[in-house]
Parts: sequence; structure tokens; C-alpha cells
Amino acid sequence: MYIVQVTMMRKNLSGSKLLLPEELRFQNVTESRLTIHEVYDRILNFMASDPRAAYHFVIGTDSQGFNGYTKFVTGIIIRRMGKGAWACYRQVVVPRELTSLKEKLTMETALSQEVAYYFVDGAIQRMEEVLLPFVYQGASLDLFIDIDAGTEPTINKTSLYVEEMIDRVKGMGTYLARVKPDSYAASAYANRHTKKPVRFKKRQGLV
Repeated sequence: MYIVQVTMMRKNLSGSKLLLPEELRFQNVTESRLTIHEVYDRILNFMASDPRAAYHFVIGTDSQGFNGYTKFVTGIIIRRMGKGAWACYRQVVVPRELTSLKEKLTMETALSQEVAYYFVDGAIQRMEEVLLPFVYQGASLDLFIDIDAGTEPTINKTSLYVEEMIDRVKGMGTYLARVKPDSYAASAYANRHTKKPVRFKKRQGLV
């Protein structure tokens, strides 16, 4: 039988230190199965190659429903403003098709927060240390969680839940929340990687 491997959050998103679960792996077009520490290294190396630049560090999640499951993709982007970017993403599969808009948006936001918390302890400080000697030469770092929702009711059905999701991000105290049309990490990068169906491996037993 074909079984979906589901990656679940190991603790609630209360700000406590998270364990590094075995399932926490990232990929992009050139690399696969990157650990969170390898992601740190890629980001730091990218920033160190031009430490006088302005950077946006952005995390965002989008989802796509398929027959019998829902695929969530969380993107991580370090963007050198006007000069390129490095990015990767994590995939999570839920073995049912989520039909509630609020449930999908809530899980998207929670998955973004989960990944974002892995950077709060030390990683963001290391990113800032790369830029610190050059702050008077234009270096800067802004931190965002992108929410795949908009505020215009006539365009975005998700507008009913925007304020709640923004409050969740604000409660972290580290990241700024962005919504459409500015939330490109969720609505563009992550969205692109949700479209391809998951190829399940044949496994015995239950998840």
C-alpha cells in the first residue's frame, strides 16, 4: 500500500526551543536533503559574499490540495536586494485533503513559524554579525514571515483571517508579517513548488 510520510510539529509554537526532527530536510533545484545547519551555512556564505548589501530574510508557506492529501511547501529565501537570492524549501504532506480555508491558512502560518523558530536561537545573530562591520556602508537585514493571504475582501477570501495570522507572527517578536501582494515567499516561491504531485514510496505499515 502507498503510505504518506507526514512531518509533524514536535512542540507547540510557544517560543520554546525546538528539537531538530529527522524529517526537517530542505531542497532546491541543485541540492536535496539539506539539514537546517547546511541551510544556515548556505545563507551565511551567500551573505558573506557581499556583506555591504541590504538583505531580506523571508519564510513563507503555501499549500495545494490533491486527491486524498494536501501538500505544504515552506520556502526560505535570503534575498540580496536588487542582486539575486538563495532559496530552498521544505515539503510536508498531510494525508487528507484540507477543505477549510482557515485550517489551511492556519497550518501554513504554523509551518512558517516552526521553521522561523529554528533561526531565532543563534542563526539570526550570526547573520547580523556578518553585516555588522558594514552597517555604515549600506548593510542591513530585515526579517519577514510571508502569509499567503490578502486584505481585500473582493479579491481574497482569506481576508477574514489575515488579522489573526498577523497577530500570530507578531507574537513571535522577531519577524514582521507580510501579506499579498508583498508575500512572495508564500504566493510565488512556495506556490510554485506545491503544484507537482507527490510521488509516494511503497511502504509497509502505518504512519
